[in-house]
Amino acid sequence: MSDSRAVSVRDGMCSPQHRREVGAYALGVLGAADAFRFEEHLEGCPLCAGGVVELGGVTAVLGRYARLTPPGVEPVARAGPGLVRRATEAVAAGRRRTRRRRLVLGAAAVVLAVGVPFAVPGGGPGTGRWTAVDRGSGMTAVVTAGAREWGADVGLEISGVPEPGVCSLVAVGRDGGEETVATWSSAGPGGEPLRLSGGAALRPGAIGRFEVRTAEGRRLLLLTR
Repeated sequence: MSDSRAVSVRDGMCSPQHRREVGAYALGVLGAADAFRFEEHLEGCPLCAGGVVELGGVTAVLGRYARLTPPGVEPVARAGPGLVRRATEAVAAGRRRTRRRRLVLGAAAVVLAVGVPFAVPGGGPGTGRWTAVDRGSGMTAVVTAGAREWGADVGLEISGVPEPGVCSLVAVGRDGGEETVATWSSAGPGGEPLRLSGGAALRPGAIGRFEVRTAEGRRLLLLTR
């Protein structure tokens, strides 16, 4: 490399445009005049020359793929409007679910406390209370939910869970939608009463009932107002 060319590289003559042209040159899609000018640039720019070498393997793979494609078949499939629409809707739905999960998790993390004074949301027009007693198993539960700007602050007191394992408190909306409020591990019969708190994106007025379920989704208790 001559001294003048070395100076040109050190002085920043490798522009963003040159870096963009690396891929186009490696794929052979530059016009004749642009390719000639870029080759002159390559002689004095080790950065771009290295980029062309790195893309050589990709270019070879793409060329082999094109050669193996049967005649009359497009090497690259074009997404139709239906596929684009479905993909867009799926991304939007995923973002809505992510925002909702973040809202619930940020509003109130589930706290498990045994033998600690149980604090539930205070009374008022935005407060709801759900209770249940299973006379067969002796299982009892009380849920109190207080309205918040982000949804509901939920407190649960439960005792007499008839079997050990992971359990969940699920809020079921009046529209049929469901949301897991809290999850815990039950010791089974003889275990101490549990007191948990959590949060839901649903407001108390929008909650129709609560259910205590096993990890497999089997309902152990139905709580109503």
